Amino acid sequence: MRTRTGLSYPQLQPNTFSSDNRHRKRTHHAAADRPFCRKRNKLSSDIKTPISDLFDSLPDDLVISILSNLSSAASSPSDFINILLTCKRLNSLGLNPMVLSRASQKTFAIRARNWTESAHRFLKQCSDAGNVEACYTLGMIRFYCLQNRGSGASLMAKAAICSHAPALYSLAVIQFNGSGGSKNDKDLRAGVALCARAAFLGHIDALRELGHCLQDGYGVRQNITEGRRFLVQANARELAAVLSSEAASSVVVSRSCLTWNPHPSHHRHVTGSGCPLLSDFGCNIPAPVAHPASQFLAEWFEARGGSPGHGLRLCSHVGCGRPETRRHEFRRCSVCGAVNYCSRACQALDWKLRHKMDCAPVERWLDDNGDGGADVDDDIMDES
Repeated sequence: MRTRTGLSYPQLQPNTFSSDNRHRKRTHHAAADRPFCRKRNKLSSDIKTPISDLFDSLPDDLVISILSNLSSAASSPSDFINILLTCKRLNSLGLNPMVLSRASQKTFAIRARNWTESAHRFLKQCSDAGNVEACYTLGMIRFYCLQNRGSGASLMAKAAICSHAPALYSLAVIQFNGSGGSKNDKDLRAGVALCARAAFLGHIDALRELGHCLQDGYGVRQNITEGRRFLVQANARELAAVLSSEAASSVVVSRSCLTWNPHPSHHRHVTGSGCPLLSDFGCNIPAPVAHPASQFLAEWFEARGGSPGHGLRLCSHVGCGRPETRRHEFRRCSVCGAVNYCSRACQALDWKLRHKMDCAPVERWLDDNGDGGADVDDDIMDES
């Protein structure tokens, strides 16, 4: 377009203006359609990373070593079972043969009322791992409770090979009585040899049994002096074991229990919790704690009416629990005939614990030194 001066205005670009206008309007409408929000870029420090479990980073060897120490120090089966129930990893590592082989005696203190097939499999798994306590406990249960004589004896023999003193003594009792067989299956010499080995390893009942065998010439050449010495040594070890045990430190023992009494026969009138195991020397101490296997046997047959079968009897010593495997297998008291014992050691202990106060007449079995029927086995005991 020209003016009067001949100048002209610059040409406009209508396409450019309209497109820019259109673009602005479109942007405005789009912003008006959606709600206002202000986004903030997240920093790397704000992002939460998952927390890793430090237990999973521990090597298996370290965990197995810790579990082995825990199993060897367990004071009850629940202490070890609770570990297995914690998680899958502890369950798998807790059943490692190294852990099971070091499990303590109290780990297998299973109550008879809680006996199940799972408990049987657990003991079998421990015995397969080489745990001698599991071999002995399962062997006793199979031999006497489940009446699987061959398997039970083989498990006890496996523990005896590893110098397990209770297993050696139990096999000696089986040899003395011919348990699981006939009366002709007795092997007195083998029983004496097993007792000697168990006594050498410190088993008090085996030492007492060996002393009676030597004193009476039962399965070995008679040596009264040596037999008496072994019996005195068994009493001394019994007292030392009680005084050095953890149970003795936690229980307050009255001064009268450890005081010399010049009239030991007066201890026959002691009743209650007092246990005159050393009444020959005028000393009362608590009864020794029975092995978990013996406690299991006692509970097993008590739950079945206190009888192992028709015409069969249990050992009258409360800490034993062994039953007869055939009729008239155990010896009985020749005075009253009301009690019977699987071994001379059980007879001697029960005489001092209980039967001295019940058996009648008692006085004619006492000698000048105050020693009773615990040491005069041939006069007190006979075979049915």
